[in-house]
Formats: sequence, C-alpha cells, structure tokens
Amino acid sequence: MPQYVIERDLPGAGQLTADELHSISAKSNEVLASMSPRAEWQHSYVTADKIYCVYIADDEETVREHARLGGFPANSVAQVNSIINPATGA
Repeated sequence: MPQYVIERDLPGAGQLTADELHSISAKSNEVLASMSPRAEWQHSYVTADKIYCVYIADDEETVREHARLGGFPANSVAQVNSIINPATGA
C-alpha cells in the first residue's frame, strides 16, 4: 500500500497534554479499526501548531475518510514517492 504524509493544522498542538494526546490517538485508533485493513497509522510528529502523520493506505481518499470520520483536519495529504536517509548519500 502507498504511504502518505498528512499535515494537520492544529494551533497549540505542542501544548497538548499527555491525556489530550491519548484521547486524540484513541479516537484515531477507533476509526482505523472500523476501516481495517484499508489504512494503518505508522506514527506522528507533534510540532508547535501542527501534527504530521505518516499512514499507509489504499489511496488518498481513504486517508481523507479517516480524517472526516475522526473529526481531524487533513490540510494536506501527500503520497510518499521515495524515502531517503543519510545512508542514501553514503
């Protein structure tokens, strides 16, 4: 399945408490369980005002469906074409 990076605008994301992050994660897991096996959450990066999520999914519409069902923003959804790291340039 393709991999996607989702940019979620969420002002104050970096100030969310552990309990708030738990609630958001639990809601995401609940929605994903109902969508299985069409989408899987890999991990997310929480920054000051955004959350960047990495998913594998059937297609972009599946990613957007998860956002709608969970009540999450999905301001940008981009399919990953390649993954590079320091070893790529070694």
